[in-house]
Amino acid sequence: MVGMLAVPLLTLVVPPIQAVGMLLPIYVVSDMFGLWVYRHAFDRRNLAILIPAGIAGVGVGWATASLVSEAAVTLMLGLIGLAFCLDRWLRPATLERKPADVPRGIFWGMLTGFTSFVSHAGSPPYQWYVLPQRLDKYVYAGTTTILFAVINLTKLAPFWMLGQLNLGSLETALTLAPAAVIATFAGARVVKMIPEGAFFRLVEFGLFAISLKLIWDGAHALAG
Repeated sequence: MVGMLAVPLLTLVVPPIQAVGMLLPIYVVSDMFGLWVYRHAFDRRNLAILIPAGIAGVGVGWATASLVSEAAVTLMLGLIGLAFCLDRWLRPATLERKPADVPRGIFWGMLTGFTSFVSHAGSPPYQWYVLPQRLDKYVYAGTTTILFAVINLTKLAPFWMLGQLNLGSLETALTLAPAAVIATFAGARVVKMIPEGAFFRLVEFGLFAISLKLIWDGAHALAG
């Protein structure tokens, strides 16, 4: 989820479209190592629901690329993440564990794929669906890694066809890939060290911080 901050940070020095295209191949490379790290820890039912839905969401994002305002999607993502965090924190005692189910999984999975295609920011809708399931932290991390690895791989061809991915971005990705691989293994180490309760609390606080950043970016872009 922290990777979602990469796009806003990169836009400080490069145009947004270039930032999105530059990051995708880096994500794909780091995903390969993430798949190996979490190859034994994932939830099959969630992936069976979310992967097809996520791919469909990427397709919708591709088909509507010229029609959808990235600023509006960014603002929507921030509001979704903020609403989820406030809902969790203001009434935690009344929340019951929600198992994976097809209708919600299809909805949130498609939204995850769509928003990931638009701005690499698929985490808020994904968290809304998965966090209430209270998965084991390793299963959660593995499921997240596998889903977004598939979504990122699916995005390669559309990004290339839309001109968001080119030889220049591939060269940059090749330069930055070692750092991304190191971060992948460091992240797996952190997951192992942090107690489960603290781990998910950090996920929620991370989602909250990212959501505020997305709301600011989206509102600022719409106002401009």
